[in-house]
Amino acid sequence: MERLKKRFSLLSAIIDALIEPPETVGYPFTKLELPETYRGAIVIDPEKCTGCGLCVRDCPAQGLELVKKSRHEFKLIHYPARCAYCGQCSISCRRKAISHSNQLVGSTSNPEALVVVLKEKEDEEQG
Repeated sequence: MERLKKRFSLLSAIIDALIEPPETVGYPFTKLELPETYRGAIVIDPEKCTGCGLCVRDCPAQGLELVKKSRHEFKLIHYPARCAYCGQCSISCRRKAISHSNQLVGSTSNPEALVVVLKEKEDEEQG
């Protein structure tokens, strides 16, 4: 009797799989609809960034690096391969210079694409 139940359950599952639409999405062949709250690629507003380093300090994955030459000369570097896309950098930024876009972060075989300079500010006097 137990074997009959198992067979009926399996047959029922097969019929359901044939009738119901697939659970998967058609990406990359169709456009993927992401929710508005999706934390994708990191975006920076260079006008707001002052190079304070709060985002770097609070990043749990060490996905950000701040290279400072002087107070007004710095470079903010993002490492997408390290990033957990947790949103802590945007929470820590007091000036709201860092945010997440609604775009997927693509994979790459190009090593240079694994390091992104978000902001590079040189001293205006040298300019």
